[in-house]
Amino acid sequence: MSQFRTPLSRARGRGAAHHGAGHWISERVSSIALVPLMLWAVYATMHLAPLGRDTAAIWIAQPLNAVLMVLTFAISFWHMHSGLRVVIEDYVETLGLKTAALLANLFVCVLAGGLAIFSILKIAFGGVL
Repeated sequence: MSQFRTPLSRARGRGAAHHGAGHWISERVSSIALVPLMLWAVYATMHLAPLGRDTAAIWIAQPLNAVLMVLTFAISFWHMHSGLRVVIEDYVETLGLKTAALLANLFVCVLAGGLAIFSILKIAFGGVL
């Protein structure tokens, strides 16, 4: 494979990281998955908003609604993490700052996504009513 590298690439000893295509595909797949999920979530929110907390909790406790809500949050936070990761990797040049930003991005996305999913599951399994 070294015959396909440029002279500058051989001199620096660097090549492609071989992960750009995977990130790109992951972002596109999560975007496509989010379209119907977000349409469903917006529709559900508009109909549940005037009904009150107890009605919303009963609605979320239904298995299909709980699964769709968990998928919506899981894919949303994964998509957010992937997008911010690319932005940080592309535009933050200082290694220490880049590492801190990537760790903060991961921490915030996992924490917020985990709390959202935990809350949905708690309602779905009857822990709130």
